[in-house]
Amino acid sequence: MTLIAAPAAAETLRDALAKAYNTNPTLSGERARVRSEDENVPIARSQGLPSLDVTGGYSENVLKASNNFVSPDRQLVATPNFSVPIFSGGAVRNSVAAAKTRVEANQLGLRGTESSLFTAVVGAYMDVIRDAAIVSLNQQNVKVLDVNLQASRDRFQVGDLTRTDVAQSEARLALARSQLQTAQSKLISSRENYIRLVGDAPGTLEQPPAIPDTPANAEGAVDIALERNPTLLAAKKARDATKFDVDAARAGRLPKLSVNVGGNYYNYFGSLGGGPLATQSGKSATVGVGVSVPLYQGGRPAAQIRQSQERRGQAIEQATEAERTVVANTRSAYAVWKSSEEVIASSEVAVNANKLSLEGVRAENSVGNRTILDILNAEQELLNSQVTLVTARRDSYVARFALQAAMGRAEARDLGLDGGALYDPVTNYKRVSGKWSDWGSAPDVQAVGTSTRQTPAQTSEVTGQLDPILDAPVDRGTANPAGEPK
Repeated sequence: MTLIAAPAAAETLRDALAKAYNTNPTLSGERARVRSEDENVPIARSQGLPSLDVTGGYSENVLKASNNFVSPDRQLVATPNFSVPIFSGGAVRNSVAAAKTRVEANQLGLRGTESSLFTAVVGAYMDVIRDAAIVSLNQQNVKVLDVNLQASRDRFQVGDLTRTDVAQSEARLALARSQLQTAQSKLISSRENYIRLVGDAPGTLEQPPAIPDTPANAEGAVDIALERNPTLLAAKKARDATKFDVDAARAGRLPKLSVNVGGNYYNYFGSLGGGPLATQSGKSATVGVGVSVPLYQGGRPAAQIRQSQERRGQAIEQATEAERTVVANTRSAYAVWKSSEEVIASSEVAVNANKLSLEGVRAENSVGNRTILDILNAEQELLNSQVTLVTARRDSYVARFALQAAMGRAEARDLGLDGGALYDPVTNYKRVSGKWSDWGSAPDVQAVGTSTRQTPAQTSEVTGQLDPILDAPVDRGTANPAGEPK
C-alpha cells in the first residue's frame, strides 16, 4: 500500500507519517530497546568462549616478628588463568538460540510499533480534518441563526411574529453557540494530539489519498492478518524462544568440562632472607582439565526448570491472546469500515435532502404555512446530517487504515515514505552479534525524538473551503415583514 502524495501546497498524510517516523520518541525509544536486546546474543555466546584473567598483588612488610628470618620485606605476586569451556550441557547453545529468537521477535515487535504509530497518526490527521469541518459547519450555523434572530425580532416589532417565536430563535442561537464552543475545544485537542504524535503543528491538511487493496470480506482480511500481522508474529517468536530457555535450564543438572591453563610469578626484590641460596623470584605453570559434576544443589535446577516451563506456558497463552486480538481487531475494523461506508452513502443523501427541505420550509414560511420553529428544526437537521457525514468519512478512513495495519500492510516499507533511508534493525544486529572484544562500545546516546515545547498553543481557527456537499447552497435569508424573501 503506497500513499500517493498530494500537491505540495498543504501538508499531506504522507508528510505527517514521514515526520512521525523520523521524530516520534515512542518509535525512537523502541528502536533503542531493540538494539539493547540485540546485545543478548553476544552476552549469551560469551559464556562459551575462553576467558583470561590475571590476579596479582604487591605488599610491604612494615612490621616483622623478631624471630622471622625467611619472610621477605616486599613481594609481587601475579597469577594468570586461562580457561576454555568444552562442554556445558547445552546451556550456552540453547541460551544463544533463545537470544537469537528473541532478536527476531523484537524486530517484529518494532514493525508492530511502527504500524501502531502510523495508525494513531492517521487517526489524529483525520480527527483534525473532521473537527475543522465541524467547527466550520457550526460557525456557519451560528451566523445563520443570528440572522434568523434579527429577522425574528424585526418581524416581532411589526406584529408578524410572537414573543414565542423570538424566544425560540434566541434559544436555538444560544444552543448553537455552545455547540460551537464544544466543537472548537475538540479541534484544539485534536491539533495538540497531532503535535504529540507528529512533532509539528498540522496547519492546512490535504484530504488523504485512497487506500487500495482491501479484501472482499472480513474472513479474507483475517487470513492475511494471521499470516502477516507483526505483533502476532512477534508473540509466536517469543513463544518459540522459551523452548530454548527450558533446555538451557535443564543443562544446570549436567556436568561441565573445561581446559585450564594457569601460572604463577613471584618476586621478592632481594628482600627474602635465608642467605645467598634463597630464591628471590620464580615462576610456574599448570595445565589441566576441570570437570564439575553437580550432585546436589538444593533443588535449584529443578526449580529453574519448572520456572522456565511455566514461563513457556505463559508465552504460549500470550501468543494465543495475540491471535485472538488480531482476529477481533481485523473483524472490527472491517465492520466499522463497511458500516461507515453505508453511513456515508446515506448521509450524502440526507444532506442533499435536508438542503431541499430547508429551502422548502423557508419558502413555505414566507407564505405562512410554516413556523419559525420549523425553520430552526430544518436547519438543525441539516447541520446534524452534515456532521454525521464528516464523522462517517473520518471513521471509514481510519477503520480502513486500521484494517491494513492489522493485515501487516501499514509499515514504513509499505507506505513509500520520503525523508531518507528507512530504519533497518537487522543492521545493528549484524554489527554487534559477532563482537567479542571487551573494549567495544556504542557512540554516546543522542536524542532522536524532537521536543514540542516550542510549538505554539493551538487555536480553533479554521481556514480552507468546505466540501461542496457540506456547504449548503440554499437561501438562508428569512422573510421580511412584507412577506417577501430577504
